[in-house]
Amino acid sequence: MPVYKKISKTGKTTWFASFYFTDWTGARKQKKKEGFSSQREAKEYERSFLERIAGTPDMTFDTLIEIYLDDFRHHAKESSVIDREYVIENHLRPFFGKLAINEITPATIRKWQSTYNTEEYAPSTLHRINRILSTILNFAVKFYGLLRNPAKAAGKMGNTKSKEMNFLTLEEFNRLRSALLADQEYIFAAAYAFLFLTGCRVGEMLALTKDDFDFENNTVAISKTYMRVKSKDIITGPKTEKSNRVITMPSSLVRIIKEYLNGLGQISAKQRIFDCVSNSSLWLKLRRYTEKENLPSVRVHDLRHSHASLLIEQGVPIIAIASRLGHAKPSTTANTYSHPYPNKQKEIADNLQKVLPF
Repeated sequence: MPVYKKISKTGKTTWFASFYFTDWTGARKQKKKEGFSSQREAKEYERSFLERIAGTPDMTFDTLIEIYLDDFRHHAKESSVIDREYVIENHLRPFFGKLAINEITPATIRKWQSTYNTEEYAPSTLHRINRILSTILNFAVKFYGLLRNPAKAAGKMGNTKSKEMNFLTLEEFNRLRSALLADQEYIFAAAYAFLFLTGCRVGEMLALTKDDFDFENNTVAISKTYMRVKSKDIITGPKTEKSNRVITMPSSLVRIIKEYLNGLGQISAKQRIFDCVSNSSLWLKLRRYTEKENLPSVRVHDLRHSHASLLIEQGVPIIAIASRLGHAKPSTTANTYSHPYPNKQKEIADNLQKVLPF
């Protein structure tokens, strides 16, 4: 292999790779890269580079990942890319990385699936991880000569149905809020009230600035979402195009947000108003107070479910709820919130009895 040793004036030894390749236009070009600490690293770089250029089925899964992500970044939002990279690095690369893709069999994938503890992961999470693996292998089938997708023959892992949804009723939320206020947990009381009374996603709330509020019309504009990845704050567009929306707030929430903003003092119009809390602190505080008040065990995201459930209880049309939540399709809302509110079944039965002639 065209790999060479280089010794600097100070006596430091490094390695570099210098080789020719034919690009996609048929042109012959030279590639050179320096600074490798060992001959092995330089050879590995050359091998990986030529695999990417050739794009053959005997490339490693590591190489396929790099090609796939390069393509995916051109078509997906930054938040989607970050999520996809997380799944790949934590769930796929450790097991499949060094395998040639044409050596990955259904049995290989079944073995990988068996490494997951189904008690540790939600069925929907397992399903998503498996689906991403299958998507990457489909990419290899479509563009790089892999004869078939072994993930299809291996069968699915997990399912799309999450465990039964938990939510807080209005009475339960009032108990939670009262306990927070009694302990002077004003920031968390304001954050949970916003989530419960708007149905926003947590990332949407964490991205809010003063500029997003219109107190003349009692509205808040949802146009971005926040995430923290590798100690870096990232603001992107919301989850879907429908997630760009303006939500009208009840007067009680307007009062809560105004009081909260007054308590912040002088902040810039572009500063995130909930930059003092995080996903983890919101979850930990919620868990602590639901346990303390003997309330249902809920995640922070379940406050969004609680909002939708409350609207359903009030008889709000599904289309209006879907618009408020930022769902792309009303069917998503209908399928997600098909459960009745507590005591709703009895109310249905009582209403039926009123019209029955016997």
